[in-house]
Amino acid sequence: MRRHCPACRQPVGERTVNQSFPFCSERCRLADLGKWFDGQYRIPGERAGDGAAGVGGADDEDEGGGGTT
Repeated sequence: MRRHCPACRQPVGERTVNQSFPFCSERCRLADLGKWFDGQYRIPGERAGDGAAGVGGADDEDEGGGGTT
């Protein structure tokens, strides 16, 4: 089975001889990475957030009482 580069559709060498696999070249690999960084590729659904909630965030400091009211 012949594989093709997901970026440019050129034939791709086997993983053992191609360090950029599954891309045909370093250029295509970096172009694809750039699309992820720019937000051109997205996973559909509600945004999950940055993961800060509940992990030592500012809201956690208010819990547990101890404050004056």
